Amino acid sequence: MGKNLEEKTISVEKIFKGKVLDVEVHTVSLPNGETSKRELINHRGAVAILALTKDDEIIFVEQYRKAIEAVTLEIPAGKLEAGEDKKASAIRELQEETGYVVDESRLEKLCDVHVAVGYSSELITIYYVDKLEYAGEQSPDEDEFINLKKYKLQDAFRLLDNNEITDSKTMLALAYLKTRKGKD
Repeated sequence: MGKNLEEKTISVEKIFKGKVLDVEVHTVSLPNGETSKRELINHRGAVAILALTKDDEIIFVEQYRKAIEAVTLEIPAGKLEAGEDKKASAIRELQEETGYVVDESRLEKLCDVHVAVGYSSELITIYYVDKLEYAGEQSPDEDEFINLKKYKLQDAFRLLDNNEITDSKTMLALAYLKTRKGKD
């Protein structure tokens, strides 16, 4: 049987409350009885969707990410609204960011992924859908500027293999498609 690894919270100092995340410093009791500080980000969670067109093209969005000062290539994704159902959120994000529409019954949950467990509670649920047909126009949030991109499977896998895609949710989704769906 392994050692007790739990860190018990003694106190919480709320540093920042934002519209996307909150920052807290927790004073914790360690398993050996000592105390330490943990800087944590609380996030309500997000969804992402690995979507393929009827022509077997993967749908991506290109957007500028201020945290890394670069344009990224990612699968469509977005944060959950308060109390929002995850599948409904994925459907909404896909339509807003790409103009593609999917029925809830066609969504397949791939996995849940904690993106940075060392300091963040953010959990992204990734869904999969294929054989999509374009249904309308993009309607991103007013502060969201994105380009719609589509790549054939082999081209997307090449970007993954060459580490040209560095977004973790996108990397995980593409690796899933490449291995578990046998699409390599």
